[in-house]
Amino acid sequence: MTEHAARNLEELLEQIAIVAHNEHTLVTVGDILEAVGTRSFAPLLMLTGTLLVSPLSGIPLFPSMMALIVLLVSLQMLAGRRHFWLPRWLLQRTLPRQKLLRILEWLQTPCATIDRYLQPRLTYLVRGPSTVLIALTCLAIAVMMPAMELVLFSSSIAGVALCAFGLALVAHDGVLVLVAYAIITLMAAVVAGVLPWEAAGTG
Repeated sequence: MTEHAARNLEELLEQIAIVAHNEHTLVTVGDILEAVGTRSFAPLLMLTGTLLVSPLSGIPLFPSMMALIVLLVSLQMLAGRRHFWLPRWLLQRTLPRQKLLRILEWLQTPCATIDRYLQPRLTYLVRGPSTVLIALTCLAIAVMMPAMELVLFSSSIAGVALCAFGLALVAHDGVLVLVAYAIITLMAAVVAGVLPWEAAGTG
């Protein structure tokens, strides 16, 4: 277990990289979650969002697996739990070590760039009742995620929103909350517009 939760994206990548370097061929979801920590909602959002933005989102059912993590954690946060529980079968899912390391390297530059702009502002958007609204929004995203696998890039867009929420909570940056809500509005419009067309095309 990590001594402290990641405070930005670079720290998150470092925590995942330590686990990846210690493993032989495969890295489990449980290994990654143990490194990131399961006592804070924000780092878990950052983790799932970052992985969804990465090329891992192209793996079949991977977005749905991340959605299940967000769904379970959001529900437990709303229930007031301090330590998040996930089923053993989900924790035992694996990722190729070398592919994970390549993706971590690919993420270094954009994550470092984003971290430079983080600062406390509009903090009322990341405190008190606002955190409940964030949890409910993340819950809604998780419910929609399986359908997003039918729409190209939509799961990655959802990942950006989840990551923005997580970063907003750890950096107390309310501007990122507004960014996340704007992304979700756009994503909902895209999914609502594309899915009926695809359904008609397959009928």
